[in-house]
Parts: sequence; C-alpha cells; structure tokens
Amino acid sequence: MDKLSNNDIEKKLLRYPDWDYFDEALHAEFEFENFKDCFSAMSRIAFECEAQNHHPNWSNVYNVLTISLSTHDAGGVTEKDFKLIEAIESIVEPEE
Repeated sequence: MDKLSNNDIEKKLLRYPDWDYFDEALHAEFEFENFKDCFSAMSRIAFECEAQNHHPNWSNVYNVLTISLSTHDAGGVTEKDFKLIEAIESIVEPEE
C-alpha cells in the first residue's frame, strides 16, 4: 500500500476532527466516563484491528485512550490507516 501525500492526509482528516497528523502518523486521544468504558472500547477496537490485520500504537491511563496509527511497511500513513480510523470512530463515537 502506498504512503499518502501530506495534502491527501489533510483532506481526509477533515472528516475526523478528533485526529491530528504529525511525525508520519495519525494521533487521537479519547476520554471515557471511567476505566471500564475505556477498556471496553479498547477490546472492541482490538477485535477490529485483528479483522483488518492492522494494529495501532496505543496506551491508556485510567479513562484516557491514546492512539497513534501509521502503516509501518509504507513508512507513513496509508488508506489502511483511514479504514481503521473509520472503525475506531464508530466504536468510540457510536451513532445515536
């Protein structure tokens, strides 16, 4: 998969205001009500990551989940990362 240009990345990020692009990766931080809700979201995201065979760098402290995404094989951000962002967004920001 080909690495996206900075211009393409910035255009695609317009759909995802919670995400930023720096250091050749996409970054977001999500705050939940409590640790249980954060861990539950992480578990659901983990299943999606396995299904897509694409895994983020992430960490959590209590109720905050920090995610960094890039496609290591491409040396930067690709369509694969945006596909995973779409899934993550549907998990952490469910439609009401």
